[in-house]
Parts: sequence; structure tokens; C-alpha cells
Amino acid sequence: MVTKWKIDSSWSLFLDRDGVINERIQNGYVLDYKDFSFTTGSLAAIKKFSSVFSHIFIVTNQQCVSKKLISIDELNEIHRNMLKEIELNNGKITEIFSAIERKNKNPHRRKPNTKMGQEAKEKYPLIDFSKSIMVGDTDSDIEFGKKLGMKTVRIISEDEETLNSDLRISNLLELANLLN
Repeated sequence: MVTKWKIDSSWSLFLDRDGVINERIQNGYVLDYKDFSFTTGSLAAIKKFSSVFSHIFIVTNQQCVSKKLISIDELNEIHRNMLKEIELNNGKITEIFSAIERKNKNPHRRKPNTKMGQEAKEKYPLIDFSKSIMVGDTDSDIEFGKKLGMKTVRIISEDEETLNSDLRISNLLELANLLN
């Protein structure tokens, strides 16, 4: 299926963070980098993606900031450490977009709303959502991608699935291997 998409360097990749790049803490949050654990194969996958996609974005809901469990500076520090490890493994991330609002408090940036995708397009006008892939492990990730007209890839998780994605995989490395 992925080969039918005819992916080349004009395509963009959007990745959720928790459950996709790093292990999700069920009913909790990554509040310190010592609790951040890359999912199996994600570093190798991002390295492969970096040679294929023109842009790779992380779009992540992080209401732990508005809940005052960590500060925005602490979230940014987690992201700096994550990016450093990705770069040490020859991967690149174009930019990270974080929605820090609470789920039920005017969440205009939170997925499934499309604001983070629109912000990416404003900063990087060559993004073509019809030539973009959203990878996530929840319905809100899939809905975000569908609303923007992206191809959608779901990483199978314990979450209930009410929306169909274009592709279902076990982890990012499986997707990277399908690109060859």
C-alpha cells in the first residue's frame, strides 16, 4: 500500500510523540527525560525517514503543562534531549509542535483539531497535505490527519479504535521498512 503512495522527497511526515516515538506512560505523562524511553526501532526508523521526507514534524498533545505537572521549559528540555538522541542516531526532525491546553478547556491546538498542522504549513509553505502522512496511535491522531487530507497510519495500541486509518502497523520501523 505504501508503495502505491509514490512517496518521494516532496512528501512530509507528521508523527505523534507518546506511543509512537517514545513509550506511552498509561494514565500518566513523561515528566522528566529519565522517564522517556524510545519505542523499539523508532530511532532507526527516523533515520530512514530523514533520507526520504522533506519535512518531519512531531505534533503532540501535552496537557501535563496546563495541569502544572511540568513547566513549558521542562517540556522543552525533554524535547531537546529527545532531538539530541535522534540526531546522534542520524535522524532529523524539522520542528516540534506541542499543544499544552487541557483536553476540555478550549483546546484549539489539541489534536484532533488541525491548528498544529496549519501552523506547520504557515512556516513551511511547500507542505502539501495530500502528500503527507500522519502516524499516531489514537483516534485523535488519525482524525487530525484525515481532517487535513493526509494519509493516516495507526500504530496498534491498547486504545479503542473507532476510526479507520489507511494503514495499521506495529511500530515506526515497520513503516520505514515498507518505504523501501
